[in-house]
Amino acid sequence: MSLFAGLDISVKTTAICVLDAHGRILLETMVDSAPEAIADRLRELDQPFERIGLEAGPLSQWIYAGLVDVGLAAICVETRHMHAALSARINKTDRNDARGIAQMMRVGLFKAVHVKTPASQHRRLLLTSRKLLQRKIYDIENDLRGSLRNFASRLAWLARLNLKIASVSSS
Repeated sequence: MSLFAGLDISVKTTAICVLDAHGRILLETMVDSAPEAIADRLRELDQPFERIGLEAGPLSQWIYAGLVDVGLAAICVETRHMHAALSARINKTDRNDARGIAQMMRVGLFKAVHVKTPASQHRRLLLTSRKLLQRKIYDIENDLRGSLRNFASRLAWLARLNLKIASVSSS
């Protein structure tokens, strides 16, 4: 029998809801928001999962990668689409959101999003950090150039004076 799971991920905890093919709830629980904790709890059921859904968010790439690495069928779903479906529910809680996500996985009513590989995420991080540093260096150079523009003749005079003093002291 195939199972369907919904994960509502928060910073500290994740709500998990597992449904069977008929929509019966087999498990509702809270675990730490770590891929290992989530995978361990899901594997305790000892049955294959057809789909495990989680909303795209700040922690979803990390958790998605962790679940896929251990062989679970995780799917990252589009946030706005899921929010529209879940907002029709009366009581908005993590538990109810996990239940709604599990139902969406069961009936196939979701839009999957592409999750970039960790290597791609790492490259993007390096490129954006490099670009930030380049912009900051450029801004500092321009600021110094603008600030020193008024004092350029004085600075040139000081530089010549230092050269004369240095040549006299070395003789």
